[in-house]
Amino acid sequence: MNSFAQLLRSKWLLGIGLILTIAIGYSTRSRWWDPTQEVVRSTISGTRSKAVIDEHDHGLAAESVDPHAGHDHGADESGTLELSAQAQGNIGLTSEFLQPLKAETFRRSITVPGLVVERPGRTRVEISTPMAAVITHVHAVQGEAVKPGTLLFQLRITAEALVSTQTDLLRTVGDLDVENREITRLSKASEAGAISQKTLLERQYAKEKLEVLLSTQKEALRLHGLSERQIDDIAKNRRLLRDLQIIAPGRDSHGEDELHLSSTSVRPVSMTTGRGQSADESTHAVNDADNTPLILQEVLVHKGETVAAGTTLAVLADYSELYIQGNAFEQDVETLSQSGQRNWKITALFEGAGNSVQKVENLDLVYSASEIDVESRAMSFFVRLPNEVAREMPSPNGQRFLDWKYRPGQRVQLRVPVEEWTEQIVLPVEAIAREGAESFVFQQNGKHFDRVPVHVRYRDSSHAVIASDGSLFPGDVVAQRGAHQMQMALKNKSGGGVDPHAGHNH
Repeated sequence: MNSFAQLLRSKWLLGIGLILTIAIGYSTRSRWWDPTQEVVRSTISGTRSKAVIDEHDHGLAAESVDPHAGHDHGADESGTLELSAQAQGNIGLTSEFLQPLKAETFRRSITVPGLVVERPGRTRVEISTPMAAVITHVHAVQGEAVKPGTLLFQLRITAEALVSTQTDLLRTVGDLDVENREITRLSKASEAGAISQKTLLERQYAKEKLEVLLSTQKEALRLHGLSERQIDDIAKNRRLLRDLQIIAPGRDSHGEDELHLSSTSVRPVSMTTGRGQSADESTHAVNDADNTPLILQEVLVHKGETVAAGTTLAVLADYSELYIQGNAFEQDVETLSQSGQRNWKITALFEGAGNSVQKVENLDLVYSASEIDVESRAMSFFVRLPNEVAREMPSPNGQRFLDWKYRPGQRVQLRVPVEEWTEQIVLPVEAIAREGAESFVFQQNGKHFDRVPVHVRYRDSSHAVIASDGSLFPGDVVAQRGAHQMQMALKNKSGGGVDPHAGHNH
C-alpha cells in the first residue's frame, strides 16, 4: 500500500514538473525560438551546400591530378549569403521581387521583327472638292489636330454645270408656280362651264411634266454634292448657292446629309450664301459623336488657287489605331497559323532610351498575308496596335498639336506564342545566375539567401522555366532579380587569402 502511494506521488510530481517546464518554455520562447530556428536552417543549408560542393570537388578530382584542384583553402563554402537592407536596395531586391513561387502556364514564344505601319484605307483621309472652285480662305494649319466638324476651307463655286443646274431649277420652280395658279383659275372656270374640261387637263399634264423636270434637276444637284436641305433652300429662298465650305470628317460616322458616290466620298460639305454658317455645318458638328482628333498631315492648296472637281485639298491622318507588320520566316507559318486559331495574344517590345524595353501585351492578330515574299522568303502578318496621345501642346492661336505614343515607322520586336506548358515554375532571367554549365537561384531563408542549383528547361530574353526536379517548389521565396550580383558577392565572400607572390617576378 505504501509502495502504491509512493508511485502515485511520483507520477503526480512528474506531471507537475512537466507542466512547469512547458509554462517556463512558453514564457521565454522569445529568447530561444529564433536562435533554434536559425540553427536548424543553417544545418539544412549546410548539408545541401556540402552535398553540391562534394559532388563538384569529386568531379574535379577525377579530371585533375593536382590534389589541390577544386579547393579554396580558407574559403567559406556554405553557399549562404546575408544581405543588408542597403545591399538589397542597391540591387533593387524589394518586396515586389521576393514573392512565393507559383505554378503557372507558360507559353513558349518566337521573336520576329516588326514595323509600325498605317492601316490601309483607314489611317489616311483625303479631303477633296466635289466641284470646280476658287480657294477663298484656308483655315487649316498643317500639323494641327482637328476634331470632326472643324472648318478647313472656304471656296467660291465656279463650276458652270452647277450654276446652270441651279438656274434651271429656279426657272422650273417659277414655271411650276405659274402652272399651279393657272390650274386654280381654270378649275373655277371649268366648274362654271366657261371652258371645256380638255383645256384644264392640258394644263394639268403640263404641270406633271414640270414636276418630273424638277425632280430630275434636284437629282442632278445631288450628284454635284448638294444635300436635300440645301436643294430645298434653293427652291424656297430662290437664291443660288455660291460658297462652298469643307469641314473635317469623322473617322467612321457620316451625317445624314452627306452624299456618298461610288468613286469618291464627299466628306462633309457645307454650302452657304456667304452670309454666315450654314445649317449643314452646325448639324455635322453636333451630330458627329466621334470626336477622335485627326492630324492635318498635309495642306496642298493656298488662298486664291483655282481647283478642279476632285482636287485633293488636304490629307488627314487618324493615328488612334495602327498596325504592326511582322515578318515571320517561312518555317514559322504553320505555328503562326495555330497561334491565331487559338487566339493567343501577342506581345510587342519597343526599345526606349537607355536600353529600356517597353512591353505592350494582349495584342490581337488581325490577319496574315496570303502569299510569301519571293525574295525574302518571309510572310507578313498584321497585329492591331491601339494608340494613345502622349502629349498635347496648345498654341497661343488656339490650335492643338498632339504627339502620339506610337508612330508609323517605329521598329519593334513581336513575341508570338507557339507552344503552351502548364504547371511550370517561371522566373525572370534576372533571377538566374550562371557559372559555366551551372545555373543557380537564391532562395530566401530567414535573413539569409541560400544558393540553390537548378535545371533551366527553357530560357528566352525575359523568362526562364525551371524543371520540376525537386530543387524548387511552389511556395518557396526566391530572389527574382539581382542573382548575378548575389553570385559575385558570394564568390567574394568565399575568396582565399592574399597571394604573397602577387605582383612579384622571381
